[in-house]
Amino acid sequence: MKVAIAQINYTIGDIEGNTSLILSSIEQAKHDHADLVVFAELAVCGYPARDLLEFTSFVKQCNDAISTIAKACTGITVIVGSPSFNEDKAGKPLRNSAYILSEGEIEFIQHKTLIPNYDIFDEYRYFEPNTVASTFRFKGQTIALVICEDIWYNDNDPLYQHCPLEQMKSDDPDLIIHIAASPFAHEFAQKRIDTISNKAKKYSCPIISVNHVGAQTDILFDGASLMVDANGNQLFQCNRFASDFRIIDLDEINSEEITEIDKYDMIYAGLVMGIKDYFGKLNFKSAILGLSGGVDSALVAVLLVDALGKENVTSVMLPSIYSSEGSVVDAEELINNIDCKSESISIKAVVDAVGNTLKGQFEGTESGIAEENIQARSRALLLMAMSNKFGHVLVNTSNKSESAVGYGTLYGDMSGGLSAIGDLYKTEVFELCEYINRDKEIIPRNIINKPPSAELRPDQQDSDSLPGYDVLDKILYNYIEKQKGPAEISALGIDAKLVAEILSLVNRNEHKRYQSPPVLRVSNRAFGLGRRMPIAGKFL
Repeated sequence: MKVAIAQINYTIGDIEGNTSLILSSIEQAKHDHADLVVFAELAVCGYPARDLLEFTSFVKQCNDAISTIAKACTGITVIVGSPSFNEDKAGKPLRNSAYILSEGEIEFIQHKTLIPNYDIFDEYRYFEPNTVASTFRFKGQTIALVICEDIWYNDNDPLYQHCPLEQMKSDDPDLIIHIAASPFAHEFAQKRIDTISNKAKKYSCPIISVNHVGAQTDILFDGASLMVDANGNQLFQCNRFASDFRIIDLDEINSEEITEIDKYDMIYAGLVMGIKDYFGKLNFKSAILGLSGGVDSALVAVLLVDALGKENVTSVMLPSIYSSEGSVVDAEELINNIDCKSESISIKAVVDAVGNTLKGQFEGTESGIAEENIQARSRALLLMAMSNKFGHVLVNTSNKSESAVGYGTLYGDMSGGLSAIGDLYKTEVFELCEYINRDKEIIPRNIINKPPSAELRPDQQDSDSLPGYDVLDKILYNYIEKQKGPAEISALGIDAKLVAEILSLVNRNEHKRYQSPPVLRVSNRAFGLGRRMPIAGKFL
C-alpha cells in the first residue's frame, strides 16, 4: 500500500483556497500511484478557526468542500480533517472530524475523542467529544484513525475519561494514522516525536502522523510529519517549517537519516516563517522598524530581511540627544551588512515640541519617566506616520524579558502590528544572534557585546533597573513557563526579596501586555492567548 502525506500550509477561513491545495495534492498522489493520501486535522478550514466555527454558514461551506473533495476521489482514498455538525441533540454543536472519502462518497467519519482546553487550545468551546472510536478496513488492513490530542492520553496522569487507542486495540490494527494540528514550541518538538514513538511501541503498531505547517498569526506549525515503526523507530520525517509531499510504500519502506533537532535552527526558521506568513496571508508587502543600535532591533532587522527581502524592509534610526555615537555607528554597520533600506530622523524637534507644549503642566517637577516615555512615543509617532504614508507594517522589537517586567513604553517602543521576538528572553536573543553569526559576522560584534541600554537618559543601562539578564530570565522562566511560586524560585538559589520584586513587576504589568501586538509563539508559554492572567487581580 502506498500512502501519500500532504503537509500543507493552510489559511484559516480560506475554505476555497484550502480545498484547491487539497485537490492539487490528490492529483499529485494519483500521479504517483498512491492508494491513500492523508491531510491534517481541520485542513479544510484551517486551525485554529476559533469563533468562525460559530457561523453556521462557515461549517456548511466546509461540508460543501468535503463533497467537492469526495468527487475528486476516484481511484484513490483520502483522509482529511474538517468540522462537522453534531447530530446528537445534546452537547456542543460541532464535532472535530476526520473524513475518509472514496469514489465520490464519504466512506467513514471518525470524530475526535480528546478535546483539549488548555494553553492555546479552546476546542471544548466548540466541539463535542467522541466517546466511541472504531477502526476501518482499507486494502485488507485494519487502520486506527486518531486526531491530534487523541494520541496524548497518559495513563499516569489521565486528563480524559476515554482513550480512543485503547478502544481500538482489540481490533488489532495494522496501522495507526494520526492527523494533527500540533503547534510548534522548541521545548515540545522532541516530546511530540517521543510520544508518537512510545504509542507505537505500546500498541506494537506503526504510526503515520500528518501535521500542519505554517503560521496562523501568532501560532506556528512546524510540520515535521513522520512515520515510526512498530518498535517506535522513526523511519522518516517531512521538512520542518515548509510544505512537503511524500509517498511511502508501506511494503518497501526504508528508514532515512533524521536531522538532529537544534533549538536555534528551529527558532530561527520558525520566526522567519511566522513573519513571512503574517505578511503574506494578510497581503502586507513591506515592514518598517526602529533601529536603535541595540541587539533586539538588530535581530529583528535580520529576521525581516530574511523573511521579506531587503527591498521590503525599511529600518529607521531615530537618535535622541542621549543616543551614543557608538549606537549610531553600530546601526549603520548592521545596515551595510544586511543592505536594507534605511533612514535617519532625529527625534529632538518632536521631543522639544512636546516638552514646550507641556511646559506649564510640568513646571516645578523633576524630569523622570514621563520625559523618557515622550522620547519613546516620539519614535513611535514617526514610525507610524511612515507606516501610514507608505503602507509599511511596523514590526515590534521588544523581547520577552522586557515585556514581562514592563520595561517598555505603551504607545512607544511597544507599538507594532507584530511582535517578532516577543517570545524570546533576552538571553535567548543573544544566543540567537550568535547562531546568526555562526558562519560570518552579520550582526556587529559590538552590538552583542555592549551593555544593553534604552538610552533615554544620560549613561542609562538596563542594569540600573533590572538584575542581570541571566538571573532575571531564570526567575521569569520558572514563573511563566514552569508556573512556580516565589518560594520554589527562591529555593533555586535566588534572593527571595529579588524574586518577590520581579514577580510583582510581572503581575503589575499585565495591562501593558494586554495591549501589545501578537507575539510569534516559539515557547510552551508565550504571552497571549495561552497565558490568560487577570489584569485587575492580586496574587503573591
